[in-house]
Amino acid sequence: MPKPFRIVFILYPRITQLDFTGPYEVLARVPGAETIIASKDGGTLPTELGLTFTNLAKLSDIDRADLIMIPGGPGQTDAMLDPDFMAQVKRLGESAQYITSVCTGSLILGAAGLIKGKRAGSHWAYRELLTNFGAIPDDARVVRDGNVITGGGVTAGIDIALTIVADLAGDDVAKMIQLAIEYAPAPPFNCGRPEVAEEKTVAAVKQVFAGFAEQRRKAIEGLKGAA
Repeated sequence: MPKPFRIVFILYPRITQLDFTGPYEVLARVPGAETIIASKDGGTLPTELGLTFTNLAKLSDIDRADLIMIPGGPGQTDAMLDPDFMAQVKRLGESAQYITSVCTGSLILGAAGLIKGKRAGSHWAYRELLTNFGAIPDDARVVRDGNVITGGGVTAGIDIALTIVADLAGDDVAKMIQLAIEYAPAPPFNCGRPEVAEEKTVAAVKQVFAGFAEQRRKAIEGLKGAA
């Protein structure tokens, strides 16, 4: 019997849960796929806002992945600085057919050396940091460059996942999944991207994210200095 297509979600403490659960809702429905949720230590893992996931697999116990998916979140910086975690990301990513992420998960891919020379997306507030890893920042909601599929922040994960499904199983399957989950976004405000939001809204969100941006910048500089 052929091995099932193995999708491994690589988690770490303080992820943004929708970065993970949005794509999971889509990718777990791919016919014939095996979905594994894993972290460095396995077991229980807290997310950014207190939601906790349990029964996670241990990354070192996973022998292979056909696709890796890494979400973003405030814990991304600490994860990127954890050599044991990054060794597992690199190991699984180097042999995977697809390398994917949501939001700042692409910074982890970058730190693992998996997207050098590739176009990649991230949350708009941190996208330019990708240049530190030799990646080319792209502001598209879904960014594909070869076997690398990344994109924007949080809710973009659903679009990224549907793009992956279309590639794996065809447009018709992707459309069926989209309809099954009734994914028909119609937000009450047209402010989901900085290009269309009011200046005061952009400024307020930038202020909220300023600390994270500086923390990420310093961590990346430290990595480059140690290289």
